[in-house]
Amino acid sequence: MISVASSIEPQTQETLSPKISSTPNQPLDKTTTPPCVFKSKLPEIPISSHLPLHTYCFEHLSQFSDRPCLIIGSTGKTYSFAETHLISLKVAAGLSNLGIKKGDCIMILLQNCAEFVFSFIGASMLGAVSTTANPFYTSAEVFKQITASRAKLIITQSQYVDKLRDHGDQNYPKLGDDFVVITVDDPPENCLHFSVVSEANENEIPKVEIDPDEPVALPFSSGTTGLPKGVVLTHKSLITSVAQQVDGDNPNLYLKPEDVVLCVLPLFHIFSLNSVLLCSLRTGSAVLLMQKFEIGTLLELIQRHKVSIAAVVPPLVLALAKNPMVEKFDLSSIRVVLSGAAPLGKELVEALQSRIPQAILGQGYGMTEAGPVLSMCLAFAKQPFPTKSGSCGTVVRNAELKVIDPETGCSLGYNQPGEICIRGFQIMKGYLNDAQATATTIDVEGWLHTGDIGYVDDDEEVYIIDRVKELIKFKGFQVPPAELEALLVSHQSIADAAVVPQKDDAAGEVPVAFVVKSNGNELTEEAVKEFIAKQVVFYKRLHKVYFVHAIPKSPSGKILRKDLRAKLATASPMP
Repeated sequence: MISVASSIEPQTQETLSPKISSTPNQPLDKTTTPPCVFKSKLPEIPISSHLPLHTYCFEHLSQFSDRPCLIIGSTGKTYSFAETHLISLKVAAGLSNLGIKKGDCIMILLQNCAEFVFSFIGASMLGAVSTTANPFYTSAEVFKQITASRAKLIITQSQYVDKLRDHGDQNYPKLGDDFVVITVDDPPENCLHFSVVSEANENEIPKVEIDPDEPVALPFSSGTTGLPKGVVLTHKSLITSVAQQVDGDNPNLYLKPEDVVLCVLPLFHIFSLNSVLLCSLRTGSAVLLMQKFEIGTLLELIQRHKVSIAAVVPPLVLALAKNPMVEKFDLSSIRVVLSGAAPLGKELVEALQSRIPQAILGQGYGMTEAGPVLSMCLAFAKQPFPTKSGSCGTVVRNAELKVIDPETGCSLGYNQPGEICIRGFQIMKGYLNDAQATATTIDVEGWLHTGDIGYVDDDEEVYIIDRVKELIKFKGFQVPPAELEALLVSHQSIADAAVVPQKDDAAGEVPVAFVVKSNGNELTEEAVKEFIAKQVVFYKRLHKVYFVHAIPKSPSGKILRKDLRAKLATASPMP
């Protein structure tokens, strides 16, 4: 059973009603007392947060049951909404036949495909929990997540099964004894084919009562610092987040049943799972599934299927803005480009706008722990508001945002940079079995501290300018320095190490290491890079290694990363 150890009391409606706040469409007078809390310019809406997630997503199924729901980019095969719902029911019954019950966890170790969707929704129908993982993880990374989540069943492709064989560590669970493996293609030995669950009798699903505060998704995130932790997202969390984006008379993200939504960002990432898949299921929009990004294939699919909504990250924007192939394709169907996962520069926005002038370009700002969306561009709304370049939009509806002084914790007013905090029913329940980390991130008043530095301007728009947290963002993926540092110091020739981000035009940031050699040991940069590369997924690999005599640290022993980043900025990394 999934449980979260947390000292945080469940949020009540009273906690969402501060004494001082800005009213939608009526911001407080900036010349007087600044607001303690910022709210959306859009009015709050009723949210069906009493429902299970799958029921909420398919609540309006009868209105678009025959419309396309999932389009498989590689084959063109299409599943209607009715078919998607039915197969998900069958998968729920099949998982139950294999012993999965309410509170159990399954791992979805897949690239984007229809089976990912059927598995996630099917697990929800049982009251089970899905932990999503990157199939490109190394065996060690996958096993850490299997162990932490206590996954009883893993759905994957045959090419990844070798990562799930006996890891050689007796403390790790074992295939066959501790978990079952299902593959969506021809199964290797001791594995089952996906048809075992997808062809089950949908009428045999056991009846379960699902409380809105029970978990449904368990993505892993490094939070503001440290090693990856399970983020417990409940049915209420995800329903609230989806509703904040697409529900109401004037939805913040206006999706229509006629829309085709590009899903090239991986579904194991919360941005794609939430703002692409779940939002589309709710609104009746078709989802075009691509397993991986390849510019020529992407452009051809956009043109062929008339993609109208494109959820992207900055590296993809760079390709669309700069690649000469773009000029050969008709992209006139695109009406919205939503960028997230990492900040998008003004120059890139302007370059892409020149290529698709008819489209509305804007950004959102999110964090896995926040459910994940904190703010979104209001130019995407059904009745749009003007927005500014570089802005992440305004805080989503039915939520509260404040900016605090990182040193004093005092709330700040307009145009005063500080740490962004968010509160609402969309935020995580807590970190899995980690009360201390939960209490560090969510305070006693229910405010989730993001670790991001930003401000709210006079027009209520949110800007992110820096990070308190230590995470490195490589093309939107999280790279926790602490994880790489732990691996580095495990090397017999390394006495100490620190990892920091270095700016990169294509990736945004790349991890680089400062390494102290053990006395008398010979060690090369390539040897260190190779040592790490064998143990981590590609985006966590080191791009540069600097050998130094000592790692700068505070009296308490904390690595002074600002000093190391300053050395990189001045092009003088050596002490």
